[in-house]
Amino acid sequence: MNMIPTLLLIGFLLFTLRRGPMGGGVGGGRSPFSMSESTAKMMKDNISVKFKDVAGCEEAKVEILEFVNFLKNPQQYQDLGAKIPKGAVLSGPPGTGKTLLAKATAGEANVPFITVNGSEFLEMFVGVGPARVRDMFAMARKNAPCILFIDEIDAVGRKRGGGNFGGQSEQENTLNQLLVEMDGFNTATNVVVLAGTNRPDILDPALMRPGRFDRQIYIGPPDIKGRASIFKVHLRPIKLDPSLDKDALARKMAAATPGFTGADIANVCNEAALIAARHLSPAVNPKHFEQAIDRVIGGLEKKTQVLQPTEKKTVAYHEAGHAIVGWFLQHADPLLKTPYRKFGTTPGALLPGSILTTAATAATVTESVSPAVLLATHYLTNASGIPMDNQALKGSFLSLTASITIGVHQCVLWLPACSQLTLTTHLSLPGLSSSPSRHWMQLTTRC
Repeated sequence: MNMIPTLLLIGFLLFTLRRGPMGGGVGGGRSPFSMSESTAKMMKDNISVKFKDVAGCEEAKVEILEFVNFLKNPQQYQDLGAKIPKGAVLSGPPGTGKTLLAKATAGEANVPFITVNGSEFLEMFVGVGPARVRDMFAMARKNAPCILFIDEIDAVGRKRGGGNFGGQSEQENTLNQLLVEMDGFNTATNVVVLAGTNRPDILDPALMRPGRFDRQIYIGPPDIKGRASIFKVHLRPIKLDPSLDKDALARKMAAATPGFTGADIANVCNEAALIAARHLSPAVNPKHFEQAIDRVIGGLEKKTQVLQPTEKKTVAYHEAGHAIVGWFLQHADPLLKTPYRKFGTTPGALLPGSILTTAATAATVTESVSPAVLLATHYLTNASGIPMDNQALKGSFLSLTASITIGVHQCVLWLPACSQLTLTTHLSLPGLSSSPSRHWMQLTTRC
């Protein structure tokens, strides 16, 4: 009789664990006994994404095409004694099409596509991560030939070290199991492992060695030709004005969106369609695309917040300083526009229009301006007679000064001042002060 309360308590706990909160079960309907099962999702048939749907990364497509050929005709490689790489890491900034390219690879090879996120391996229960890795690779072997894609692999593939407590130990155990499973593959398995990450620098070296992820394929922001190709892809479902030529519109929009990634361009096309629908237009025209670009870069236009005459004058002189000096400087980026209307939290914006840069992103496109163009604002505003105690002007000037300081500091650190100077870099070393005054360049004159 004394065991009845204990048995009732154990039964209640098991019932609660099985049902979980609101009857949904642990982990959204998963019982504790099924936690070790992989959460990977598999697409077997009719993968509609092909290489023609992926634009702006032609070099990456050429490099990954070898995996497609291997999955289609592995005997050709085996007869020659060649060993196909077991996997590749797709790295690059967010929104450049890493996941889309992996899916298109499976679509071109006409093989199943298994995808999982790196964070899905880690749970509060010890041992769940390694068990899910084993189950995922068992699924891949069962459905071979196939492509296994691990997105955000840095969540589970970080460099080991620094302690073995709690989640750190579980993450390392999961990584170790991942390494073991990849070693268990051979060329006859016909499973290609692809991984996506924004931070390849923090991945464990053991994961990147030959025999596991043999190759790193970098997918960066597209150049102007790549952006035009991406616009053509995303313009297909858009109902355009009949008088518009899609190719010409794509080239025009590509020139107006320096630094944009594929995700940014898709957002621009969608915003243009939304703006056209909001205005009850029968079709999308170039004006809607221009408004969409302003919306993506600067945020929502504040039409209800009317600037006072003094504020308009301040903003006008501020932006005119950028535009005038930028117009006359030979190597400054050409300007797209200098609107004084308020977008987001900014009363005005300088939009550089360099169509050659590929290093910038849509979020940092407004920072790629030469110091002279930025500093011109201060002198032109002083000449206009606007008092420097204007709070908006003070805040803007301090922000510009910070941008100028950072830009000049980087130029001095990494670029030689002239052909007669030898550049040596003094980097911040462990144990030294982090004060900027202690980071110097040694410029030795050749004489």
